[in-house]
Amino acid sequence: MTSKKNTYVDTKEGALILDSHKLSYHYERVKAWENGERIAPISVDMALTRACGAMCSFCYAMMQEPQERAGIKTKEALNLLDDFARIGVKAVSLISDGESTLSKAYVPFIQHAKKIGIDVGNATNGWEWEPNKIDQVLPYLSWVRFTVAAGRPESYAKIMFKGSEHVSVFEKAMKHIKYAVDLKKKLKLKVTLGIQMVLMPEFKEEIIPFAKLATDLGVDYGVIKHCSDDEFGTLGVDYSKYDEMYELLSEAEKMSNEKTKIIIKWSKIKDKGLPSYNRFYGPQFLLQISGSGLVAPSGMFFNARYSKLHMGNFVDERFIDIFKSDRYWKIMNYLASPNFDAQTMMGTLPIQHYASIALDNHLKGVSKITPKNGKKPLHVNFI
Repeated sequence: MTSKKNTYVDTKEGALILDSHKLSYHYERVKAWENGERIAPISVDMALTRACGAMCSFCYAMMQEPQERAGIKTKEALNLLDDFARIGVKAVSLISDGESTLSKAYVPFIQHAKKIGIDVGNATNGWEWEPNKIDQVLPYLSWVRFTVAAGRPESYAKIMFKGSEHVSVFEKAMKHIKYAVDLKKKLKLKVTLGIQMVLMPEFKEEIIPFAKLATDLGVDYGVIKHCSDDEFGTLGVDYSKYDEMYELLSEAEKMSNEKTKIIIKWSKIKDKGLPSYNRFYGPQFLLQISGSGLVAPSGMFFNARYSKLHMGNFVDERFIDIFKSDRYWKIMNYLASPNFDAQTMMGTLPIQHYASIALDNHLKGVSKITPKNGKKPLHVNFI
């Protein structure tokens, strides 16, 4: 179902927005930003480590080297959350450039966030997300999204690991996903469970098997999204070929049932890597932090060649001091100035894409962000 400004999908638990933004539900912060105030991000996307056992062929983190892989200690991670709470961050997504389930800080981080009123979501391949760990975190999470590159075991292993013969990684992931689905039902948890396929043109034969797998698993949704690339086209994503997959994607979408919704991120797929904006406003509302502790406006800038856009490292200094520093705001203001061009000076389709479009249109008067009343969508603090 499509509303006037936000695209959403109705689920049993509420409206799920994955192909738009939720800034209208944070209008007070949009207004403060418009008035020139220094605002805290509503959401932070981060990782607790840069380590990851997967070898995904579509992984943007492969282009975020070289970077130190020093681990984030539990105390540092909890201090970060306390700083988030002090400045007004409302939600944290454990995604970014590492597999956070591998971190010793993983369980205490999620539990502490819930205790101090910060929502947490987690994207994972699910390989090391074993029942004992699931039991400890699932009641505290707003959502969990599993990276599932394909619906067939051999294809999954080829895309995400060392080759099609390594189907054991697929079997392990499916086992853990099914455990989480059953636990949610058993404990009547409100957590949203979904699987995600990052679509590259050469994977089009996996679209329908992926949708079928989502419904077979009984997760709340299966989402198919674009693949991001850097400004040099390192991953070689041919965005023009997405057009050829519209029919298949529409077919997959129709496989939705009462329990499982198949969602296509049409907006980003149809944008074909070309942003409508030049100034990059989104990071002020949705910040990214690397699993190394590096604070940068966006994961697009984690690589060392963008060191002039690196704001600091919360392993070395408290995040609240980084946030209040002149360097932090100098960088944010630079990205929002005519001196920066998002169309030529960064990679394609960052996680701040939806917010950046909305904020750009708001300032230009093309489409104003207005406050939303009534029932809020699911995961409203994840913009």
